[in-house]
Amino acid sequence: MPRSWSNSLLAASAEDYEYCRKLIRTGSRTFHAASLLLPAKLRDPAYALYAFCRVSDDAVDAPDAHRNAVAVLTDRLDRAYAGRPLPLPCDRAFADTVSRFSIPRALPEALLEGMEWDLEGRQCPSLSDLQAYSARVAGTVGAMMTVLMGVREPAVLARACDLGVAMQFTNIARDVGEDARNGRLYLPHDWLREAGIDPVLWLADPRFTPEVAGVVRRLLGEADQLYQRAITGISGLPASCRPAIRAACDLYAEIGREVERANFDSISRRAVVPPVRKVRVVGRSLGGTLLGRTLDYAPPLDETRFLVEASLRQWAPTRSSPLVPWWHFGERWTWVIDLLIALESRHQRL
Repeated sequence: MPRSWSNSLLAASAEDYEYCRKLIRTGSRTFHAASLLLPAKLRDPAYALYAFCRVSDDAVDAPDAHRNAVAVLTDRLDRAYAGRPLPLPCDRAFADTVSRFSIPRALPEALLEGMEWDLEGRQCPSLSDLQAYSARVAGTVGAMMTVLMGVREPAVLARACDLGVAMQFTNIARDVGEDARNGRLYLPHDWLREAGIDPVLWLADPRFTPEVAGVVRRLLGEADQLYQRAITGISGLPASCRPAIRAACDLYAEIGREVERANFDSISRRAVVPPVRKVRVVGRSLGGTLLGRTLDYAPPLDETRFLVEASLRQWAPTRSSPLVPWWHFGERWTWVIDLLIALESRHQRL
């Protein structure tokens, strides 16, 4: 069991959490916009989780990253769970969060395993391999966020993992060209071969073709199915958390629509959703949240089942103060709209 935070040597400060917030605001604008809809008591812990994920991802993606990068990150994870994080803002905030919210260690461990796969240059021969990779680098985040919200219902956790995998599929579909130029190819190799594309030859000279477009379209189709199933899990979250997660879901799905508008060409260009469209998407999310959908109790993907099981281990329900009711999020909704409008103004000035 994690050490009680009161016994740790280094405590997180408001400045540590502010550091995490700034890191996310510059590194993940989509998540930052959606996060403003979270209840105040969960916003900083969410920043801490995402900041640790972002720092870990940057360490592995650095041009000079070495095989020991994951070992270094694992040591930081060890220290955080021992209540003795490195004297770094991100590490202190992360250690504070995993202790206070009892985040199972197996979840961030799986995240680091996925990053190690990147360093190894592991490929994705099939959709199942891609799902296994996405479960680790993104499904873990969905599971951690669900635990953060105090929910450990298996079906809700399964849908949260669906959402994480769907978001990762969207990221991959958007970044095919960028990844290829960095020597990475995540599209399932069997899909490429079915389309008449040799994965090795294409990676050596990545170009947009109608055949590649067909594979990207197919991946976004898989993502859309997962988004639709994931949306039902939102009904199992605390009411005050639902707008943020629905907004994040819809904003990420819109990236796929942007790729579609470009005829699925994510090799010669990178899809970016204009801020003005983000405003409209967030507005639609409100209606979708209020309508809600019945929770889909379908079992988790085979590749994410271990995350659901890990989230349920060594856990006993505890009573805590209720979160703010959903009808009190109007002010937070205004913040998001204001932020997106400000981003649009900045975009027009550049």
